[in-house]
Amino acid sequence: MSSASGSYTYSSRSGGGRGHYDRLGGGSSSTGGRQVQQQNYDNDEQQQHQRKTGHRRTVDYIGGVARWKHKRVVYPYMKEPGVVRPRKDYIVDIYPPSAYLYNPLTSVTPKFVHGSVNKMRHPVNLVRWTPEGRRILGASSSGEFTLWNGMSFNFETIMQAHDQSIRAGEWSHNDDWFLSGDQEGLIKYWQPNMNNVKVIAAHREAVRDLSFSPTDTKFVTASDDSTLKIWNFNEGLEERSLQGHGWDVKCVDWHPTKGLIVSGSKDNLVKLWDPRTGKCLTTLHGHKNTVTRAKFQPTRGDLLATSARDQTCRIFDIRMMRDVAVLRGSTVDVTTLAWHPIHDSLIATGDYSGGVHFYLLDSYQSGAASSVAAFESLTDPQSSTGKPARSTTSNGTTAGTGSAVAPTARTVLPVQSIPYGHESAIWSMEFHPMGHILCTGSNDKFTKFWCRARPGDDAAFQDTYHLGPEAGGTGNERYSGHNHY
Repeated sequence: MSSASGSYTYSSRSGGGRGHYDRLGGGSSSTGGRQVQQQNYDNDEQQQHQRKTGHRRTVDYIGGVARWKHKRVVYPYMKEPGVVRPRKDYIVDIYPPSAYLYNPLTSVTPKFVHGSVNKMRHPVNLVRWTPEGRRILGASSSGEFTLWNGMSFNFETIMQAHDQSIRAGEWSHNDDWFLSGDQEGLIKYWQPNMNNVKVIAAHREAVRDLSFSPTDTKFVTASDDSTLKIWNFNEGLEERSLQGHGWDVKCVDWHPTKGLIVSGSKDNLVKLWDPRTGKCLTTLHGHKNTVTRAKFQPTRGDLLATSARDQTCRIFDIRMMRDVAVLRGSTVDVTTLAWHPIHDSLIATGDYSGGVHFYLLDSYQSGAASSVAAFESLTDPQSSTGKPARSTTSNGTTAGTGSAVAPTARTVLPVQSIPYGHESAIWSMEFHPMGHILCTGSNDKFTKFWCRARPGDDAAFQDTYHLGPEAGGTGNERYSGHNHY
């Protein structure tokens, strides 16, 4: 205890009876020993308290959704929820992204929320939100599934799913099944409770990607054996093999509503396939290096996004069979991409250095070609601005479609970037089904979560993820939010 006259320590009498308090520095040797032990205990407790400076952030969307639902009932004809100004008293007026259909910029997620990592650290090759958005499923190079909570981001469970590194995974459209593929070429069927019910030896080499058909009766797989295979989901039997790529097939996607498949390969080509006949419809020659990801737009399906190791991401319009935009801004290979589930013009990309970039396809930017000039060049293929881009159709003829130069595709720069999001390559990313959180999995063994910045939060862009580890203040933002299980 302490008083105004000094500090005291308690000692008991050897012969029994009531103990007494000795002033520090004036007692016996045994009392001094107890004093040192008490001081050491106090110092250790103080150091432990100082180490626990970080706090667990929780992104709770229930309040915002409830207020938005109530507002739609009270004001049924109101399209926009109102203007949110950069002041802290507007935090309560933040609604889910579906409330801002006419303002996709409000759904950009540059704010670091949390970083989760396993005790036994392995690169995270795949991240997928569960259909209801309550958990995030992470698949690592050790063959393990790790489930993290989608609101508090703490550890929930872990299981050994494959014997080899997991390379691909996808939920069915009816949310009843999850398929995963590994380095050995195996495909496994999983129920929502992570019960494995079937195993298929699909390919001779690694399965790099897979995708369900719109009806969930079939699915397609891409492999390093340079083939794509279409499978009957219920019977687990191969129906058709799509051959045409000259090297490893790195990505594949089935159109959300149409009978159309896109694939990207290490031979720098993007191919569109007819799943009914197995024929290649057209080949796009826009990229100059390995195609890492190809994804149809999930909301409307009119656009196709492809990323490659040539530091670009290209947007292809399947209605005009033309490239309409080239996304630049990364100085290294673009390794993955993700469409926003609500806004059809918002897309995020991840690169080899760990950076995250956000693009708005319908935004006008000075210094880039305007959309009017881009569409004028579409109607005039002999425009003086340059030659039309090239693509090859199924009969071998060359048409003025595809993408090689910028006259037919305007350049789009990022509206927001996180240059130091991860310390190594980002292998996978996906938005929450509601669109308010972005999850990224990286080769640095971390699964990180990013959300929308709060109004009036001046420190949202002043952390180490935006300024770098050397200029980012104390660094507490980078390390205090990490969760180990």
